Amino acid sequence: MFLESIASAFPSSSYTQAECFDFSRASEAVKGLEPRSHALLRKVLLGDSGIKKRHFASANPAAVFEASAQELNEAFEEEAPEIAGEALRKALEKAGLEASELDALFICTCTGYLCPGVTSHVAEDLGMRADIYLQDLVGLGCGAAIPTMRAAQGFLAANPGARVATIAVEVCSAALFVSDDPGVLISLCLFGDGAAAAIWSDEASALEAAPKWKVGHFKTLHLPEEREKIRFVNGEGKLQNQLHRDVPEIAAGAVELLWEQRNGEPDQVLSHTGGRDVIEALEKRMGWSLKETRRVLEKYGNCSSPCVLFALEDRLAQEGEGARDERYWLTAFGAGFAAHSCEMWR
Repeated sequence: MFLESIASAFPSSSYTQAECFDFSRASEAVKGLEPRSHALLRKVLLGDSGIKKRHFASANPAAVFEASAQELNEAFEEEAPEIAGEALRKALEKAGLEASELDALFICTCTGYLCPGVTSHVAEDLGMRADIYLQDLVGLGCGAAIPTMRAAQGFLAANPGARVATIAVEVCSAALFVSDDPGVLISLCLFGDGAAAAIWSDEASALEAAPKWKVGHFKTLHLPEEREKIRFVNGEGKLQNQLHRDVPEIAAGAVELLWEQRNGEPDQVLSHTGGRDVIEALEKRMGWSLKETRRVLEKYGNCSSPCVLFALEDRLAQEGEGARDERYWLTAFGAGFAAHSCEMWR
């Protein structure tokens, strides 16, 4: 499977961590927290989180903390197709394609639920053919982008000559929750909204001087015994992120096992952001320098599933500055506990 193009999209509203601290304090839900919770919010939002700003679909993010489960789901239904569609339009333009030329659309998300899924809305908005194959992947958490690519690879193997789009989209602001649980509070300080889209085909480049990137060697590691360490649970009808302090080390250990199965030495590792502590755990254990991953965290926070693709887009953009890479190793991880990897080469 070959990469034709990749593009990202974000809501127009963005906020620094200091601004996030200010509007969170204006929320009645936050005002009702214990003093130690206020101290934790201050420490993370005004400290060295590795994040400079985050994008939220809401122009009034303080209101998100007071929103009902119904209101949050309505926000997801409105915003997820819009951000996903914007990312896909950009990717189609880069590839020189029309939406009607796509044969399949795969979309992953974990921050809301629609039936029919986000694919139905995006297909309608972009004017795709009535016979396009649509598939929504839910419940895979932050690691979902790589399994979604793997599903696209399977479709291409069964349908030679097809063109496939994959989108990872998250409206994390529709899944923010307020309580005195430290994991919940840290989630409030890390997550943002965004989407990444990619176009894929089974056609190699006709020009030897400009080979396309090929993706393959997909691997997955599932550790259900660690499921309760990171997952969504039901909190008063809302999505509540359950996050344990051991997650950085669990993620690093799982990624190390996948790394041992790699097929070649990459020019760079491109990882899901997770958060500052997750990145530091990976770099310490593996000896990596995850500069693109750190840059994604700095500019967008943790947007869940699209983050690994943001890092890939960032790295590919550097090629215009003289870089010439031959192989990447991508990894993403999260709820399950599950970790995934794949390789790209040319």
